[in-house]
Amino acid sequence: MDPGPSPLLKLRSERDQMSAIERRIADYVVENARLLRDYSSQQLADALGISQSSVVKFSQKIGYRGYPDLKFSIGEAIARGDGNAANGGAADSGVASRPAGKHSHASESLWNIKARAEEETRLINLPETIEAAARTIGQARHLFVVGFGSDGAPARGFAQRLALIGVLPVFHFDPVLATTSVSGAGSADALLVFSEHGRQTSLCHLARQMREAGGKVVSLTRHTANPLRAHADVSLLVSAHDDRTHIEPLLFHSALQHLLDLIFVYLCENGKARLDLLDANLDRICDMQDL
Repeated sequence: MDPGPSPLLKLRSERDQMSAIERRIADYVVENARLLRDYSSQQLADALGISQSSVVKFSQKIGYRGYPDLKFSIGEAIARGDGNAANGGAADSGVASRPAGKHSHASESLWNIKARAEEETRLINLPETIEAAARTIGQARHLFVVGFGSDGAPARGFAQRLALIGVLPVFHFDPVLATTSVSGAGSADALLVFSEHGRQTSLCHLARQMREAGGKVVSLTRHTANPLRAHADVSLLVSAHDDRTHIEPLLFHSALQHLLDLIFVYLCENGKARLDLLDANLDRICDMQDL
Protein backbone atom coordinates (compact mmCIF):
# COMPACT_ATOMS: atom_id res chain seq x y z
CA MET A 1 0.00 0.00 0.00
CA ASP A 2 1.25 3.48 -0.86
CA PRO A 3 2.06 5.23 2.45
CA GLY A 4 1.29 8.61 0.89
CA PRO A 5 3.39 11.73 1.06
CA SER A 6 5.79 12.10 3.96
CA PRO A 7 4.26 14.09 6.84
CA LEU A 8 7.47 16.14 6.94
CA LEU A 9 7.11 17.11 3.28
CA LYS A 10 3.46 17.88 3.97
CA LEU A 11 4.42 20.19 6.83
CA ARG A 12 6.96 22.05 4.69
CA SER A 13 4.71 22.35 1.65
CA GLU A 14 1.75 23.69 3.67
CA ARG A 15 3.81 26.03 5.86
CA ASP A 16 2.83 29.22 4.02
CA GLN A 17 -0.85 28.54 4.66
CA MET A 18 -0.39 28.24 8.43
CA SER A 19 -0.85 30.74 11.24
CA ALA A 20 2.17 32.03 13.15
CA ILE A 21 1.72 29.48 15.97
CA GLU A 22 1.20 26.64 13.49
CA ARG A 23 4.39 27.60 11.65
CA ARG A 24 6.31 27.49 14.95
CA ILE A 25 5.00 23.99 15.64
CA ALA A 26 5.69 22.81 12.09
CA ASP A 27 9.24 24.18 12.07
CA TYR A 28 10.02 22.62 15.45
CA VAL A 29 8.61 19.24 14.41
CA VAL A 30 10.58 19.20 11.14
CA GLU A 31 13.84 20.29 12.78
CA ASN A 32 13.50 17.79 15.65
CA ALA A 33 11.74 14.96 13.83
CA ARG A 34 14.11 12.23 15.01
CA LEU A 35 13.63 13.28 18.63
CA LEU A 36 9.86 13.53 18.44
CA ARG A 37 9.27 9.96 19.62
CA ASP A 38 10.43 11.05 23.09
CA TYR A 39 8.05 14.02 23.24
CA SER A 40 4.53 13.93 24.60
CA SER A 41 2.12 16.59 23.38
CA GLN A 42 2.58 18.42 26.70
CA GLN A 43 6.39 18.32 26.42
CA LEU A 44 6.22 19.65 22.87
CA ALA A 45 3.87 22.40 24.05
CA ASP A 46 6.24 23.29 26.91
CA ALA A 47 9.21 23.44 24.54
CA LEU A 48 7.35 25.94 22.36
CA GLY A 49 5.68 27.86 25.18
CA ILE A 50 2.16 27.13 23.93
CA SER A 51 -0.84 25.18 25.21
CA GLN A 52 -1.22 21.43 24.81
CA SER A 53 -4.52 21.98 23.01
CA SER A 54 -2.68 24.00 20.35
CA VAL A 55 -0.52 20.97 19.57
CA VAL A 56 -3.56 18.69 19.39
CA LYS A 57 -5.50 21.09 17.16
CA PHE A 58 -2.48 21.51 14.91
CA SER A 59 -2.19 17.73 14.45
CA GLN A 60 -5.87 17.47 13.57
CA LYS A 61 -5.80 20.43 11.20
CA ILE A 62 -3.12 18.86 9.02
CA GLY A 63 -5.07 15.61 8.72
CA TYR A 64 -4.20 13.41 11.70
CA ARG A 65 -6.46 12.05 14.44
CA GLY A 66 -4.26 13.65 17.07
CA TYR A 67 -0.67 14.18 18.14
CA PRO A 68 0.13 10.46 18.72
CA ASP A 69 -1.03 9.73 15.15
CA LEU A 70 1.19 12.51 13.79
CA LYS A 71 4.18 11.32 15.84
CA PHE A 72 3.71 7.72 14.68
CA SER A 73 3.43 8.80 11.03
CA ILE A 74 6.65 10.83 11.28
CA GLY A 75 8.43 7.88 12.90
CA GLU A 76 7.35 5.64 10.02
CA ALA A 77 8.53 8.19 7.45
CA ILE A 78 11.97 8.36 9.09
CA ALA A 79 12.18 4.55 9.17
CA ARG A 80 11.34 4.43 5.45
CA GLY A 81 14.00 7.04 4.79
CA ASP A 82 11.63 9.30 2.83
CA GLY A 83 11.23 12.16 5.25
CA ASN A 84 14.29 14.29 4.55
CA ALA A 85 14.33 14.79 8.27
CA ALA A 86 17.16 15.22 10.71
CA ASN A 87 18.06 18.85 10.32
CA GLY A 88 17.53 18.94 6.57
CA GLY A 89 19.59 15.85 5.82
CA ALA A 90 18.66 13.58 2.96
CA ALA A 91 17.84 9.92 3.17
CA ASP A 92 20.59 7.47 2.41
CA SER A 93 20.49 6.97 -1.36
CA GLY A 94 22.83 4.00 -1.38
CA VAL A 95 25.46 5.95 -3.30
CA ALA A 96 29.00 5.67 -1.98
CA SER A 97 29.91 8.69 0.12
CA ARG A 98 32.44 11.17 -1.22
CA PRO A 99 35.35 12.58 0.75
CA ALA A 100 34.23 15.28 3.14
CA GLY A 101 35.10 18.83 2.30
CA LYS A 102 33.65 22.31 2.13
CA HIS A 103 32.84 22.09 -1.58
CA SER A 104 31.45 18.57 -1.27
CA HIS A 105 29.22 19.53 1.65
CA ALA A 106 27.89 22.67 -0.10
CA SER A 107 27.19 20.72 -3.28
CA GLU A 108 25.34 17.93 -1.50
CA SER A 109 23.38 20.37 0.65
CA LEU A 110 22.25 22.43 -2.35
CA TRP A 111 21.34 19.30 -4.28
CA ASN A 112 19.24 18.02 -1.36
CA ILE A 113 17.32 21.22 -0.70
CA LYS A 114 16.60 21.69 -4.42
CA ALA A 115 15.23 18.15 -4.57
CA ARG A 116 13.11 18.85 -1.51
CA ALA A 117 11.68 22.05 -3.03
CA GLU A 118 10.81 20.17 -6.22
CA GLU A 119 9.15 17.38 -4.21
CA GLU A 120 7.11 19.85 -2.17
CA THR A 121 6.06 21.64 -5.35
CA ARG A 122 4.98 18.34 -6.89
CA LEU A 123 2.88 17.51 -3.82
CA ILE A 124 0.94 20.78 -3.76
CA ASN A 125 0.09 20.70 -7.49
CA LEU A 126 -2.33 17.85 -8.08
CA PRO A 127 -2.02 15.95 -11.38
CA GLU A 128 -5.44 17.23 -12.46
CA THR A 129 -4.25 20.80 -11.87
CA ILE A 130 -1.19 20.24 -14.06
CA GLU A 131 -3.39 18.70 -16.76
CA ALA A 132 -5.90 21.56 -16.56
CA ALA A 133 -3.11 24.12 -16.97
CA ALA A 134 -1.63 22.21 -19.92
CA ARG A 135 -5.02 21.90 -21.63
CA THR A 136 -5.70 25.60 -21.19
CA ILE A 137 -2.31 26.48 -22.67
CA GLY A 138 -2.50 23.95 -25.49
CA GLN A 139 -6.06 24.76 -26.58
CA ALA A 140 -5.83 28.54 -26.50
CA ARG A 141 -6.39 30.33 -29.81
CA HIS A 142 -4.07 33.10 -28.61
CA LEU A 143 -1.85 32.49 -25.60
CA PHE A 144 -0.54 35.59 -23.86
CA VAL A 145 2.53 34.90 -21.68
CA VAL A 146 3.43 37.66 -19.23
CA GLY A 147 6.29 38.08 -16.78
CA PHE A 148 7.67 41.37 -15.45
CA GLY A 149 11.11 41.97 -13.94
CA SER A 150 12.81 38.81 -12.68
CA ASP A 151 9.75 36.79 -13.70
CA GLY A 152 10.39 37.71 -17.32
CA ALA A 153 13.28 35.26 -17.87
CA PRO A 154 11.39 32.02 -17.06
CA ALA A 155 8.29 33.35 -18.84
CA ARG A 156 10.25 34.08 -22.01
CA GLY A 157 12.11 30.78 -21.86
CA PHE A 158 8.87 28.83 -21.54
CA ALA A 159 7.27 30.82 -24.36
CA GLN A 160 10.16 29.88 -26.62
CA ARG A 161 9.79 26.20 -25.78
CA LEU A 162 6.05 26.34 -26.48
CA ALA A 163 6.75 27.77 -29.93
CA LEU A 164 8.85 24.68 -30.73
CA ILE A 165 5.77 22.45 -30.40
CA GLY A 166 3.36 24.69 -32.29
CA VAL A 167 1.84 26.59 -29.38
CA LEU A 168 2.54 30.12 -30.54
CA PRO A 169 2.58 32.52 -27.58
CA VAL A 170 2.50 36.30 -27.44
CA PHE A 171 5.13 37.16 -24.84
CA HIS A 172 5.11 40.48 -22.93
CA PHE A 173 7.46 41.89 -20.29
CA ASP A 174 5.99 45.41 -20.32
CA PRO A 175 2.69 46.10 -18.47
CA VAL A 176 1.48 48.78 -20.89
CA LEU A 177 2.05 46.66 -24.00
CA ALA A 178 0.55 43.63 -22.26
CA THR A 179 -2.63 45.55 -21.40
CA THR A 180 -2.99 46.77 -24.97
CA SER A 181 -2.43 43.28 -26.38
CA VAL A 182 -4.84 41.54 -23.99
CA SER A 183 -7.55 44.13 -24.75
CA GLY A 184 -8.25 42.23 -27.97
CA ALA A 185 -8.62 38.84 -26.27
CA GLY A 186 -11.72 36.68 -26.50
CA SER A 187 -13.27 33.60 -24.94
CA ALA A 188 -10.97 31.21 -26.85
CA ASP A 189 -7.80 32.89 -25.54
CA ALA A 190 -5.72 32.38 -22.40
CA LEU A 191 -3.28 34.30 -20.23
CA LEU A 192 -0.29 32.59 -18.61
CA VAL A 193 1.11 34.93 -15.98
CA PHE A 194 4.37 34.48 -14.05
CA SER A 195 4.67 36.28 -10.72
CA GLU A 196 6.73 34.93 -7.83
CA HIS A 197 4.81 36.86 -5.18
CA GLY A 198 1.57 37.51 -7.07
CA ARG A 199 1.08 41.02 -5.70
CA GLN A 200 1.58 43.30 -8.73
CA THR A 201 -1.55 45.35 -9.28
CA SER A 202 -0.93 45.48 -13.04
CA LEU A 203 -0.94 41.67 -13.27
CA CYS A 204 -4.17 41.40 -11.31
CA HIS A 205 -5.65 43.97 -13.69
CA LEU A 206 -4.53 41.87 -16.68
CA ALA A 207 -6.07 38.75 -15.17
CA ARG A 208 -9.39 40.53 -14.57
CA GLN A 209 -9.27 41.90 -18.10
CA MET A 210 -8.81 38.43 -19.57
CA ARG A 211 -11.59 36.89 -17.50
CA GLU A 212 -13.98 39.73 -18.37
CA ALA A 213 -13.31 38.87 -22.02
CA GLY A 214 -14.28 35.26 -21.27
CA GLY A 215 -10.73 33.90 -21.55
CA LYS A 216 -8.86 31.68 -19.11
CA VAL A 217 -6.06 32.64 -16.70
CA VAL A 218 -3.25 30.37 -15.49
CA SER A 219 -1.05 31.81 -12.75
CA LEU A 220 2.39 30.70 -11.52
CA THR A 221 3.22 32.02 -8.04
CA ARG A 222 4.71 31.02 -4.72
CA HIS A 223 2.58 28.88 -2.43
CA THR A 224 1.36 31.90 -0.50
CA ALA A 225 -1.91 33.74 -0.17
CA ASN A 226 -1.72 36.38 -2.90
CA PRO A 227 -4.25 38.37 -4.92
CA LEU A 228 -3.21 37.00 -8.32
CA ARG A 229 -4.26 33.47 -7.36
CA ALA A 230 -7.78 34.73 -6.70
CA HIS A 231 -8.06 35.92 -10.31
CA ALA A 232 -6.79 32.67 -11.89
CA ASP A 233 -8.84 29.80 -13.29
CA VAL A 234 -5.87 27.50 -12.69
CA SER A 235 -3.34 28.35 -9.99
CA LEU A 236 0.06 26.63 -10.16
CA LEU A 237 2.15 26.90 -7.01
CA VAL A 238 5.84 26.77 -6.18
CA SER A 239 7.09 25.77 -2.72
CA ALA A 240 10.65 26.92 -1.99
CA HIS A 241 11.76 28.03 1.46
CA ASP A 242 15.11 28.87 2.97
CA ASP A 243 16.18 31.50 5.49
CA ARG A 244 19.27 32.36 3.41
CA THR A 245 18.55 35.15 0.95
CA HIS A 246 21.08 33.86 -1.59
CA ILE A 247 19.64 30.33 -1.53
CA GLU A 248 15.86 30.83 -1.57
CA PRO A 249 15.69 32.32 -5.13
CA LEU A 250 17.72 29.34 -6.40
CA LEU A 251 15.21 26.94 -4.88
CA PHE A 252 12.28 28.88 -6.34
CA HIS A 253 13.64 28.85 -9.88
CA SER A 254 14.64 25.18 -9.64
CA ALA A 255 11.17 24.13 -8.47
CA LEU A 256 9.51 26.46 -10.99
CA GLN A 257 11.51 24.89 -13.82
CA HIS A 258 10.46 21.43 -12.68
CA LEU A 259 6.82 22.52 -12.78
CA LEU A 260 7.21 24.01 -16.27
CA ASP A 261 8.92 20.84 -17.44
CA LEU A 262 5.93 18.77 -16.33
CA ILE A 263 3.57 20.98 -18.33
CA PHE A 264 5.84 20.85 -21.38
CA VAL A 265 6.03 17.04 -21.26
CA TYR A 266 2.23 16.80 -20.97
CA LEU A 267 1.78 19.09 -23.97
CA CYS A 268 4.30 17.12 -26.04
CA GLU A 269 2.69 13.78 -25.28
CA ASN A 270 -0.96 14.83 -25.55
CA GLY A 271 -1.12 16.89 -28.72
CA LYS A 272 -1.44 16.12 -32.41
CA ALA A 273 1.97 15.69 -34.00
CA ARG A 274 3.68 17.95 -31.44
CA LEU A 275 6.65 15.64 -31.02
CA ASP A 276 7.12 15.47 -34.80
CA LEU A 277 6.96 19.25 -34.98
CA LEU A 278 9.48 19.54 -32.14
CA ASP A 279 11.93 17.25 -33.98
CA ALA A 280 11.48 19.22 -37.20
CA ASN A 281 12.04 22.56 -35.48
CA LEU A 282 15.13 21.31 -33.67
CA ASP A 283 16.52 20.11 -37.01
CA ARG A 284 15.89 23.55 -38.52
CA ILE A 285 17.69 25.22 -35.60
CA CYS A 286 20.68 22.89 -36.02
CA ASP A 287 20.82 23.65 -39.73
CA MET A 288 20.81 27.40 -39.04
CA GLN A 289 23.59 27.05 -36.45
CA ASP A 290 25.73 25.22 -39.00
CA LEU A 291 25.51 28.06 -41.52
